[in-house]
Amino acid sequence: MRMQKFSRPGVILMATVVAIITSMVAANATQTITAPNAAFISYSLAPGTYSAAITPATSRSVLVMGCETGFGDEGVGQVSLLHVPSTKMVWVGLDSEYPAAIVSSDSGAPGTHIVWIDLAHTVDIQTASADTIRVHNGSAGTRVGNVTLIW
Repeated sequence: MRMQKFSRPGVILMATVVAIITSMVAANATQTITAPNAAFISYSLAPGTYSAAITPATSRSVLVMGCETGFGDEGVGQVSLLHVPSTKMVWVGLDSEYPAAIVSSDSGAPGTHIVWIDLAHTVDIQTASADTIRVHNGSAGTRVGNVTLIW
């Protein structure tokens, strides 16, 4: 078998085509990655009280995670939430265990339940206004935990 060689201009042309295609693929493959923003809020609430109002970022998805860390009532719940400025909150997520359930709704009315974050389903995140959320302790004892927002 005899191998045929390409001419020098043919090799240069082929190398140029490969370089151009490689550059086009590399240019289209670039991706911008930005670090997420986060807020961490701790709470310690007496029975029947509310945390301070929390304002989620507007017009973008916000992951809201709440957890009750008090011994015997530990739990966690989370929602993906959209804050529509001066109008309402929209959310979908998962209630704390026992029984865990998918939650979803929207509201701008104060006091609307969003998600349970404790085992007994007495501590929840709820709307405080059309633009804010809060933690509510509906139990008979003091409850402690935290809420994390990531956007």
